[in-house]
Amino acid sequence: MAAPVSPASAAPEPVRVIVVDDQELFRRGLTMLLGLEDGLEVVGEAGDGDQGIALAVSTAPDVVLLDVRMPRRSGIEACLAIKESVPATKIIMLTVSDEESDLYEAVKSGASGYLLKDSSIEEVAQAVRVVVEGQSLISPSMAVKLIDEFKQMSRPERRTAANLRLTDREMDVLRLVALGLNNREVARRLTISENTVKNHVRNILEKLQLHSRMEAVMYAFKEKLLELPS
Repeated sequence: MAAPVSPASAAPEPVRVIVVDDQELFRRGLTMLLGLEDGLEVVGEAGDGDQGIALAVSTAPDVVLLDVRMPRRSGIEACLAIKESVPATKIIMLTVSDEESDLYEAVKSGASGYLLKDSSIEEVAQAVRVVVEGQSLISPSMAVKLIDEFKQMSRPERRTAANLRLTDREMDVLRLVALGLNNREVARRLTISENTVKNHVRNILEKLQLHSRMEAVMYAFKEKLLELPS
């Protein structure tokens, strides 16, 4: 008789994804290609913002791939509604828009990722895996725009009182997150455990009343808590 399979040897649960985009051909193609990726499962698709919100609420996916510009309700509005209704769900904006304003609004609405539609399927799949682990990811071209904006924000003026909300260790973590380091890299740099880093990041978000790591970094530069080298 075959030996029972132990829980430790069981395959991990796939990352559950929904795709929300009003362009049917793009949406169907993306759904099909993501379904071929190991460890990912597309559990639904929707063609506008309202449908996307309803689908996210009913399926509670791990990740939503969401277009920015859609009929009935925009992706930004849908992002806000989904984060309010299903807070644990991560959202990646997948769009043709390379407007800085759309990126900033997406981040403020709680998005964990921002990719342009010319990204490869491998890049999209990797972004899904990254945000599930609590990281943030944006297209390289948009990252350059963010860095340029940060440099404008972070002139050497006197820092505001907002940084008094964070401990010295939390500021250390935030600085390293701003450099693009993931939790493991931050832990190694500060000689602390990865769980401790996760706790610090959670505390930072709670104290600043923000939704994502990316939004925390933008806030920090805007409030002159961090400075980028010129």
